[in-house]
Amino acid sequence: MTAALDRFGDLHVNRSDWTVDDLVSLPSDLWYELIDGRLILPSAVPFHQLLGVELVLALRPGCPTGYTPVPGLSLQVDRFSEPRPDVVVVAKSEYKRSPVPVDKALLVVEIISPESRFRDMDSKTKIYAAAGLNHYWVIDPDFKHGLELTEFRIGSNGEYEQVASTSGIFETDLPYPVKIDLPVLTALRDEDLAAWEER
Repeated sequence: MTAALDRFGDLHVNRSDWTVDDLVSLPSDLWYELIDGRLILPSAVPFHQLLGVELVLALRPGCPTGYTPVPGLSLQVDRFSEPRPDVVVVAKSEYKRSPVPVDKALLVVEIISPESRFRDMDSKTKIYAAAGLNHYWVIDPDFKHGLELTEFRIGSNGEYEQVASTSGIFETDLPYPVKIDLPVLTALRDEDLAAWEER
């Protein structure tokens, strides 16, 4: 992917002053995120993608009318940030739009990769909170006791507060009733890891 960017001359990946205006010059099929002026070119492993699908399925029951969970949708936040969460519960009215304005998102879920830990747990918490996104969840698939889900909500100071963190069965009523069986997802992870080690 980096080679594909070389043809754009001064549009170097390592710049820290990217804006959404620069993104129109990128190949249309390039998978990217713009976080605080930095262009990120993620490349997820199969389990990461599978986990995203499982989360979409878990978020469908009870989803409020007019909303639906979708994977990998870019969000329009500000001039220097256009994140692409692993899963976003978004207004159905935005079906044919990308990026989607962040105020049309009800919930954002990020799945941590080894190279995304700081972005997901620090940079994105600040970006999403500043944008007024009330509900943000982060899933750590590498937590040694099983997949761990951390739930953040906007506090009275406008910043996120961690309201839950579990590797058991996660249940919440906000932004709508959801139940996610993290031990089942951990078993899926362990099955994939065992297959990897046997190869």
